[in-house]
Amino acid sequence: MTNDKRVLGIIGGSGVYQMDAVEGATRVEIETPWGAPSDALVKGRVNGVETVFLARHGPGHRLSPGDINYRANIDAMKRAGVTDIISVSACGSFHEHLAPGAFVIVDQFIDRTTTREKSFFGKGFVAHLSMAHPVCPALGDAVEASCKALEISHQRGGTYIAIDGPQFSSLAESNLYRSWKCDVIGMTNMPEAKLAREAEIPYATVAMVTDYDCWHEEEGPVEVTHILEVMKKNTANAARLVDDLSTRLGASRVASPLGIETVLDFAVITPADARDPKMVEKLSAVAGRLLKG
Repeated sequence: MTNDKRVLGIIGGSGVYQMDAVEGATRVEIETPWGAPSDALVKGRVNGVETVFLARHGPGHRLSPGDINYRANIDAMKRAGVTDIISVSACGSFHEHLAPGAFVIVDQFIDRTTTREKSFFGKGFVAHLSMAHPVCPALGDAVEASCKALEISHQRGGTYIAIDGPQFSSLAESNLYRSWKCDVIGMTNMPEAKLAREAEIPYATVAMVTDYDCWHEEEGPVEVTHILEVMKKNTANAARLVDDLSTRLGASRVASPLGIETVLDFAVITPADARDPKMVEKLSAVAGRLLKG
């Protein structure tokens, strides 16, 4: 199945608060039934590809990871017509070879967050989706190709463990996560990835390493001042990546090899005559394709 138009969504994490490459940028305020997204969406084009940018932490980095309205962010992206999401996120590394400045093209997640709304579905409208493969491999392929072309240090594949924060890990926690064979740690990609899947939007994470968490004996504990220095380089590389990636992906698209665009066909359990009308209304964007069918 071919879609005539790609609308590339970019969610910028710590250090990535705007995309200067967006041409004809306009700010669009979108209301959602889940509340307000982190900021207005910035719509425009990058190399001819329609692009929608959202600063995850809001203007001036005013939102802590636990204060982000993840459901509103993804719902707003869906309402803006986004067909694919690239998440650009700062992270800590659990491996010597993944030094600050490296990009990890994540393919797995461990969700250790406990205080966040993790689903659009619930009482009155139930759905159970598979998250066995949470990242679209086609988007991952494109990100990898861009990293190679731009000579950005990177690793294809890796497990991202998400914690609530806003505090960084204790040494004991850091060593525990290393024993679980995690590659990077962050505070924002869950439940974001789960919600993107529920909204039938292919998703990929570019995790930009800023530090070694606190396990590295020579590097010492995480310090925000050091992270900010690394972020400057990462932000510049993220801008280069998005520019190359937009050209590589192009203005038209082919459906995800995982069939993400129709995943709700196999996930919704509640029959139409038993669904709560209020939930149906709230899901008008996220499950719009299914509800109109």
